[in-house]
Amino acid sequence: MGNKRKLVLFISTSLDGYIATKDESLDWLFKVDGEGDNGYSEFYETVDTILFGKRTYDWVMKQGIKELPYKHKECYVFTSSPLDDKEDVKFVNEDAISFTNKLINQEGRNIWVVGGRELLHSFIKVKLVDEFIIKVAPILLGSGIPLFKEGGYQLNLSLKGVRNFNQFVELHYVVKK
Repeated sequence: MGNKRKLVLFISTSLDGYIATKDESLDWLFKVDGEGDNGYSEFYETVDTILFGKRTYDWVMKQGIKELPYKHKECYVFTSSPLDDKEDVKFVNEDAISFTNKLINQEGRNIWVVGGRELLHSFIKVKLVDEFIIKVAPILLGSGIPLFKEGGYQLNLSLKGVRNFNQFVELHYVVKK
C-alpha cells in the first residue's frame, strides 16, 4: 500500500479570519490582486476526493453554475437528509468521521475539505485534518463567517512553508500528531 491519504483544508480567509461576509459573499476575495490562480491548480492535482457540508454545496450551486467545477474528482456532500446521488456528487447520510476514515484508508490521493465550518470543526475535534493550506488576503472584514469555530479542541501545528501570490500569503501547516 502507498502513502496514507491526507485530509487537507485548502481555503482563503481575510486577515481577521473570515471566509465570507455575514451574507455569505466572497466578493471581497476577488478584489485582491493575486498571482495566476494562487496555487489552486497545483493543489488541485494532489487531490482526488472532495468533501462538502450541505450548506457549502448549496452555496456553490447557488452561484449560477450548472455543474460542480470539480471534474474527475469524487465529490461527497454530508447531509442529514436522504438525497439521491447526482452524476457528479454523492450525498452521504452517515457519520462524517467514520465515512472519512474509510476514505483515508483507501488507495488514492489526498482528500480536500472544501467546507463548511461545521464539517471542518467535526474533523478538527477528532484530529482528522492533516494539513491546513490557508491563503490570507490583506483585508479586514470586521465580521462575517469565521474560518474556525470555537470550542473543545487544540491542535499543535508545524509550519511547512510560506509562499506569496502577489497580495495573498499562503500559510501551509502540518498537524503534529
